[in-house]
Amino acid sequence: MAITRAKKEEVIKEGVEAVKASKALVFADFSGTSVSDMRALRKELIEVDSKMTVIKKSLLDLILKEAGVKLDPARFEGQVGTFFVGDELSAPTGLIYRFSKNHEDFKLLGGYDIERDMAINEDAIVVIGQLPTREVLLAQVVGSIAAPIRGLLYVLSQKAEMTN
Repeated sequence: MAITRAKKEEVIKEGVEAVKASKALVFADFSGTSVSDMRALRKELIEVDSKMTVIKKSLLDLILKEAGVKLDPARFEGQVGTFFVGDELSAPTGLIYRFSKNHEDFKLLGGYDIERDMAINEDAIVVIGQLPTREVLLAQVVGSIAAPIRGLLYVLSQKAEMTN
């Protein structure tokens, strides 16, 4: 069923606002993925300040052009779902990547870093999706910094016990 011109204009306006509020975009082919699975993914995305929308490629092209994004969505095959990433790219991309691993019909297609004004290929999206979250990485750095101090304290406590 065709949508009216007014509805298309509304979709374009909302899409441009969503792009301008996002730091990055991720694209995926969701053909064959069940509605209930997509609903569950959307709920998880809300928790990481992101959302997923299905927009026809022709309208998505108009949205991206109006928002100043230099990416042609026609290069993607299949039904394209657009993920608007509001904050850090790794958390939502991790969710999307894990979802794609559990749903063979769901395929990552690529992305676009709005802040850096550059396209991101599918392989880079997969690598970003495999990274631990920012909090986990920070905890690993803190653990690496604290490890030598812990070792020194252990040696000193053992030395203190030997002298007593």
